[in-house]
Amino acid sequence: MQKRIVGHEARTNRWGYAFVAPFIVVFCIFNLWPTINTLTLGFTDLRGLQREYDFIGLENFVKLIGDPYFWGALQNTFIIWSLNFIPQLGIALIIAIWLSDTRLNLAGKGLFRAVIYMPNLLMAASVALLFRSIFGYNAHVNAPANQFLRMLGIYYNNVAQGIPMDAFNFFRSVPFSRALVAFIQWWMWYGHTLIMLMAGITSIPVSLYESAVVDGASGRQTALFITLPLLRPIMLYILVTSMIGGMQMFEIPFLLTDMRGGPDFRIRTTVMYQYNMAFQGRNDYAYGAAISIGIFIVTIALAMFIFFLLQDRSELKNRKKGGAK
Repeated sequence: MQKRIVGHEARTNRWGYAFVAPFIVVFCIFNLWPTINTLTLGFTDLRGLQREYDFIGLENFVKLIGDPYFWGALQNTFIIWSLNFIPQLGIALIIAIWLSDTRLNLAGKGLFRAVIYMPNLLMAASVALLFRSIFGYNAHVNAPANQFLRMLGIYYNNVAQGIPMDAFNFFRSVPFSRALVAFIQWWMWYGHTLIMLMAGITSIPVSLYESAVVDGASGRQTALFITLPLLRPIMLYILVTSMIGGMQMFEIPFLLTDMRGGPDFRIRTTVMYQYNMAFQGRNDYAYGAAISIGIFIVTIALAMFIFFLLQDRSELKNRKKGGAK
């Protein structure tokens, strides 16, 4: 027989619904409804400011599968993300192990963590505009990077255009543009990765390290055989979340380049391509919605692939053995 809720408990439940209601309303308006609307638009031919549109089935998705620009943007995204994530995880892991080493007992670790994490608090748009102004190009060599090179006596001869001493146009170089985007992404996010890794290291029982020290293990051995294996779950989490964030990369490459991922669209990410199709030029909202759905599917597939590839196989074997018994 179900217990009837009366009195104080019923009033408490009503207040609970009242406190939760604003979040539910905001979530439905700004998250749930746009998601449903995007899924719907992907099957239409909506463009520009037209109010009427027709459902065209899977035409946008068939077009997306054969779209070389989408796959090129996806390739660019993975290249830039890889250039960012590999040094981000490696450097953050080294610093995390160094700061968490009880034998070193470094002073001012809290301040050091705060300083490293501070770039993560900055707005990506402001950082992108700052670096664009530093490496900007003009014929009078006014940008700070070109001024510094001119002080060193390094400049570019452009006699063909009648300019004997011209400034370097850094953003015409694909390797430089990709490296700069990756550096900004690394600089802004490696502090967050460091904090996550340090939280994982501090959760490891101290007794394991004490036993290793008693057995004569060195700092390198404890890092390789205790810290790294026990950090596997948190590193898997960092990898998946970083990949999801990389698939959403937009502000920095968008504002650093010509807003279309130049030169030669080699800096254009998947979200930039979606923005270009939906809100620039053609204003093809339906195809932009299809691109966003495609990005979502690719992200889910990659996250599942990474999870199953890097999960602990020994734990799976133990589960199978337990199920067999």
